Amino acid sequence: MKITVYEDKCCGAGSCVMAAPDVFDQRDEDGIVVLLDPSPGDEQLDAVREAAGVCPALAIELSETP
Repeated sequence: MKITVYEDKCCGAGSCVMAAPDVFDQRDEDGIVVLLDPSPGDEQLDAVREAAGVCPALAIELSETP
C-alpha cells in the first residue's frame, strides 16, 4: 500500500491520528497531518484504510499495490 498525504488539504481534525496513531501524527504548530510510517505492516492496513475513510478533508490517498 502506498500512502500519500496532502498537507494543503488537511484541516487538522486529527481523525487519522485517532484511527492509526502508529502511522499518522500531527504537527504541533498547526495540527497538519504527518506521515510517520509510509510503509506500515499488514497489521496496520485496516487502521490506515479507516484513517483515510474518516478524513473530513480527504487529505489521505491510498494506492493498493499487489
